[in-house]
Amino acid sequence: MKTRNLPPETFRTQLDASIKANLTSTQQKHKTKLDVASHFILRAAYCRTEDLRRWFLAQECRLFRHRLENLSRSSSTNNSGLREFLANNDFDLDPVSREEKERLSDKLQKVPGGPTSPGEFINTQYYRVPFVQALELVSRRECYVEKGQAYVPLARIVSIVAAKFRVALSKSLALAAGVFGQVAHDEASRIGPLLKSMNSQYTGPGAPNAVMGTDGENALTAATVDALADQSMPLCMQQLHQGLKRDHKLKHQGRLQFGLFLKGAGMSLEEHTLFFQREFTRIMTSEQFNKSYSYSIRHMHGKEGKRASYTPYNCMKIIFGNPPQSGVEHHGCPYKHYDDQNLSALLTKLKIGSVADRDVIMSHKKDGNFQLACAKHFEVSHPSATSVDGVNLDGVGNHPNAWFSASVSYHNAKNGGGASSSNIELKQGQGVAMAM
Repeated sequence: MKTRNLPPETFRTQLDASIKANLTSTQQKHKTKLDVASHFILRAAYCRTEDLRRWFLAQECRLFRHRLENLSRSSSTNNSGLREFLANNDFDLDPVSREEKERLSDKLQKVPGGPTSPGEFINTQYYRVPFVQALELVSRRECYVEKGQAYVPLARIVSIVAAKFRVALSKSLALAAGVFGQVAHDEASRIGPLLKSMNSQYTGPGAPNAVMGTDGENALTAATVDALADQSMPLCMQQLHQGLKRDHKLKHQGRLQFGLFLKGAGMSLEEHTLFFQREFTRIMTSEQFNKSYSYSIRHMHGKEGKRASYTPYNCMKIIFGNPPQSGVEHHGCPYKHYDDQNLSALLTKLKIGSVADRDVIMSHKKDGNFQLACAKHFEVSHPSATSVDGVNLDGVGNHPNAWFSASVSYHNAKNGGGASSSNIELKQGQGVAMAM
């Protein structure tokens, strides 16, 4: 949800709904067990690499802060719920005495957003913390600082507690990383494989459900893939498609990333084989294609080998996976793996949004917020998508298939067709183009 740049209140509402749907039990005891168990399972799965630890840390801190803010808002005027939480969890905070509070009363009441009346000020509990623990509040001028100490009202102590939680969780993840190898080895036949693959699993919208056209048929076929690549594929898949059209082949990582995406979007084994064969046989014979590549396509679709059902790569797996190593490799995430100059030139060439929109995308890329950059690309390419009926934006910025599914739904709703066979025509020798 964070990747969709939702307004704060909408974000809180949708996050509450998600928590209720996924972390709720009829009994409080079971609810707590479910919450705790899921946290520690994910902590074990996401401790392996620096990138995974950073991602998990950001999500858990965001959830922790959300719950603290809810606790503060739902408490009575004296924040009894927040007080109880701090007491039960042994947070060592230094309360400001009544005498010191009176001495600093004029300065404390001048802090923006603080108590607005003498009565409210008298009932507000303040805490004294080292200012380095309150840098977020200091940067927003939401606390008073004197002699290296920040004076923080109870209602704003959430940021201090969240910072402490972040430090503690970061240390715990580092310790877990040190013993993960031994645990995974000892549990190789039980939970080791699950923990190692958990970060690449995706159960949300867009995988592996077929994307349907307005005519009720699968939207993605060998005949429509070229048109849909330009219209509805995220940048990573557009680059793979363009690389395939230009070079008439893809390296192994590219075939996996693009092939599983096509499968997840509903392209059948027969259509997948037909599409790749059409391109590959421009530089090789059909016999060479069948010998070298047909098996791997059937394997992706669970028709060979151990006949497993492979899922499409989500954004995390693409971002944290092996980067492209040469000019003939096209896999990966453009926002992560392209340098600033090449990405800026590509966005300009594709005429993605306005100059201001492209600047925002580049800003997200430079800040390391690659999924936000991708979500911004969707936003500027699909104006007012949030108000279009039937467009599910969950997963946009988190999974290429969710991006694609939302885009096809958007164009179907806006144009009354988009991916349906009636709006796509074959042109001899030129692949597929959208009909006017």
